[in-house]
Amino acid sequence: MTHAIRIHTHGGPEVMRWEEVPLPEPGPGEARVRHEAVGLNYIDVYYRTGLYKSPTMPATLGMEGAGVVTAVGPGVTHLAVGDRVAYASGPIGAYATERSIAADRLVKLPDGIDFRTAAAMMLQGMTAQYLLRRTYVVKPGDTIVVHAAAGGVGLIMCQWGKHLGARVIGVVSTPAKAELARAHGAAEVVIGYECLPAEVKRITGGAMVPVVYDSIGKDSFMASLDSLAPLGLMVSFGNASGPAGPIDVGMLGAKGSLYLTRPSLATYTAKHADLERSAQDLFDVVQSGAVQIMVNQTFPLREAEAAHRALEARQTTGSTVLLP
Repeated sequence: MTHAIRIHTHGGPEVMRWEEVPLPEPGPGEARVRHEAVGLNYIDVYYRTGLYKSPTMPATLGMEGAGVVTAVGPGVTHLAVGDRVAYASGPIGAYATERSIAADRLVKLPDGIDFRTAAAMMLQGMTAQYLLRRTYVVKPGDTIVVHAAAGGVGLIMCQWGKHLGARVIGVVSTPAKAELARAHGAAEVVIGYECLPAEVKRITGGAMVPVVYDSIGKDSFMASLDSLAPLGLMVSFGNASGPAGPIDVGMLGAKGSLYLTRPSLATYTAKHADLERSAQDLFDVVQSGAVQIMVNQTFPLREAEAAHRALEARQTTGSTVLLP
């Protein structure tokens, strides 16, 4: 037997239960992983509340983990028992001491990256990778806007954006978070999104920016659009304040022939080769020191309810790891 945090109905943090479940045997093409650390991400909240639907109930939450391979199923040749691995894509089920998962979703960890760092960085770091290197290819001299700049994805994007030669305007909710964003590469910081377009106009001398990375959703959506230069790209990749809602596409033309995209890590890493390239790009910038992964909070896995409450109350910074 193993243990997992499961939900039997959608709702607040109180719906999560620490339960004993059968130890999963890996099927064809699968590997079983004993978790040493599990990542906490806002997408976990979406699955808990029902914004994103689980295919079955009860459901085990969690998208990201790191640990050791304890068994492999038929047809798995690129992994062996004892390999150190990590993952950051579906299906959900990471909030468990041990689980089976499709082997092609696992990547081997370099010796220089420990389990806690891996669990903290895989989903957030590969999200930053596709946003900065594929959705919009950041170039030296670009000025970019990053919302939630003191959060897990945000701190990585601030550092990586600076490493790529961009000037990062970070958006945060408090002065303390502003200092954290500045310390990790943000050249300018705006507190709150209500004044964002005016601040971007001031910072850029009226030029505005070619891209805004918005993980907030409903509350910040219009401010983000109004911060873009003509032909700019609005990247909506999260819903921390709720979904943005229906969009009048004609508004994009009126505001400067803007582009709008809603990307996901699942699409960008659907092919194993793309997953490997994304992970390797992340490993390279972390091992070079260009990006530091900030694990600022840890909780026992069985106390995931407290971790969710802290995350939703914006009491966390950087990354949070759950320890089985």
